Amino acid sequence: MRSRTPDRLCAEAVELARQAAEEAVGAEAVGPHIGAQADADRVVTHTFECLDAAYRGWHWAVTVARAPRAKNVTLDEVVLLPGADAILAPEWVPWSERLRPGDMGPGDLLPTGADDPRLEPGWTGEDEPAPNSAVALAEAEDLVVTDPHVQPAPARARINAVAEELGLGRSRVLSRLGLHLAAERWEKVHGAQTAMAQAAPASCGSCGFLIPIGGSLGQAFGVCGNEFGPADGQIVSFTYGCGGHSEAAVIPAPPAPSELILDELVVEPLQLHPDRTSGSVEPDAPAEELGHS
Repeated sequence: MRSRTPDRLCAEAVELARQAAEEAVGAEAVGPHIGAQADADRVVTHTFECLDAAYRGWHWAVTVARAPRAKNVTLDEVVLLPGADAILAPEWVPWSERLRPGDMGPGDLLPTGADDPRLEPGWTGEDEPAPNSAVALAEAEDLVVTDPHVQPAPARARINAVAEELGLGRSRVLSRLGLHLAAERWEKVHGAQTAMAQAAPASCGSCGFLIPIGGSLGQAFGVCGNEFGPADGQIVSFTYGCGGHSEAAVIPAPPAPSELILDELVVEPLQLHPDRTSGSVEPDAPAEELGHS
């Protein structure tokens, strides 16, 4: 192996390297010489301190070289390189990895890759004829139907119509991985390990406010329909729970008040003059009507 000892002539070309750096960025940005390092045979890089306040911790790297058996040293390149204490921008991350739930706003589009592992091909039925139809028989037996009395199958009997009722007809659907990731997210937000579920008197599986959903995830999840609950309108696990459980505390019906009885036929006499024998007034007081001074 050849020695990587810096070439003597290239290592001595400090002023040449400094002059090149000053011509490139200005003398005020080039600081003291730091050192020289051999990059290859007769190729040496001189480093100078960067005095620019915006690039603290960086240094100028000026590479010089000379041809074999030549005594003239020539300039190769001048670059600004970061040092160990340099302030660097964070590593670039693709937008698909920076995106977080809730980042999308009105009008935003979120494309999905053709090879997205969360999706798999669905059934569209574009090339599938209706079963037992004249077209299907013609394709199967290579026949040509010319009888005008042969009527096509009604629209309701076609596979496409039935597929739409069953929720099919989509080019792609969730794969097993996509279903697993969705269940994992829902379980983390509204599942058995949340603080709300730990303090709940019962789980959502026995709550009357739980709205069932279809599909394979309907065996473990539903939609909360309690407007006063913390997860109203959201997907919740059967193991989730809150204080708004329909059977947690049933309020008894208040007793009906008794009917008001008002007797309008009985007349109660009221004396206008005081009764002196009852002891409520003085016997020798003047005889005045009640209510007057």
